[in-house]
Amino acid sequence: MARLGTWMPFEPGAKMIGHFTHVDVSEPTVRRTTERAGNAYEEVQRAELETLLKELPEAPAGPGVQQISVDGAMVPLVGGQWAEVKTLAIGTVKQRVVKGEEEVSTEELSYFSRMADHESFKRLVLVETHRRGTEKAGEVAAVNDGAEWEQGFVDYHRPDAVRILDWGHSTEHLSAAAQAVFGAGTAQTSEWLGVQLKELKHGDPEKVLNGLRGLRDGLLAREEGERDGGALKLVTESLEYLEKRRDQIRYAEFMAAGLPIGSGAVESGNKLVVEFRLKGSGMHWAREHVNPMVALRNVVCSDRWDEAWAQIVDQLRQEAKERAEQRRIERAAAKAAALEPDVQPLVAVEPIEKTAPVAIAVAEPAPIPRPSKPAGSHHRPAANHPWRRMPIGRARAA
Repeated sequence: MARLGTWMPFEPGAKMIGHFTHVDVSEPTVRRTTERAGNAYEEVQRAELETLLKELPEAPAGPGVQQISVDGAMVPLVGGQWAEVKTLAIGTVKQRVVKGEEEVSTEELSYFSRMADHESFKRLVLVETHRRGTEKAGEVAAVNDGAEWEQGFVDYHRPDAVRILDWGHSTEHLSAAAQAVFGAGTAQTSEWLGVQLKELKHGDPEKVLNGLRGLRDGLLAREEGERDGGALKLVTESLEYLEKRRDQIRYAEFMAAGLPIGSGAVESGNKLVVEFRLKGSGMHWAREHVNPMVALRNVVCSDRWDEAWAQIVDQLRQEAKERAEQRRIERAAAKAAALEPDVQPLVAVEPIEKTAPVAIAVAEPAPIPRPSKPAGSHHRPAANHPWRRMPIGRARAA
């Protein structure tokens, strides 16, 4: 039930169980079972985090090159609210040959997701970065979209990581600037953008920044009445965004070093882990049910269900024992309270005067006469025996 509830809405999950097992279960049963399993696994990982922070065990060996990417996805809550679930995608970077050319790919992906603030999230995710050996990986490529909290995340887990601005975000800023100046879908936009993207990917990023500066200066050179304020603002913002991340857009160097330049791993992770299950038609989640569900989604999407399920079962059994022990304690306390005698207030009582005992004469009881028995008679009772006076067996006088 928990595994089906992790993959699909609870009502279809209940129907699937009935179809394959011929056992009818209700939608609330599947929901409660799944949420209970999610809560248990969340507790397992919380205990793991406490152990890591307390004992500081040595991290396992990591791969030669590893990619870490973080991003957020919005999920609908009850009451019409929305909340962000943050996800870490972490994988091993490998090079493979496709159609005779070497390509960089990120494989063996695993995920960690939580609805939490930035500071809490970067601590909670330690259980996954420790598992994957991020601390001891030979080189870590942190490919992200440039948000400030993501840089703080990298500082916490691997400050020496190679920081790379996601290629898609760079192209978006260049495309927006070109369209603002030359118009959307025009030949000039396509021509200018093509030159800049080629230079950005294989050449010198400073030349691309100079191209944006040229667009800005051209807009500033126009007469006040002819100047497009909106275009100038957009080009300036794109230029400042990329200038601030100058060291993160050295794509030619990154590719030559065999590093990935796209954060597609976490973007697809948002869709696979979070949105696939939590953003279905008509879905609205109670806030307390989001993290248990994404905890289970991390397990199934990281292909670690069997390992995690054993931990979940142990946790559920431990919780059952604790509940039973708590009930035993409560029953014992209630029983002790019921057996406790009532405490009566102390009352002053006058002492009773002692008197000499009075002798009372008691007459001895008179002996009961026994009927005489003729000598030598062994079978018939005497004439005055009580049995002779009983009517049994004798006719009554009319």
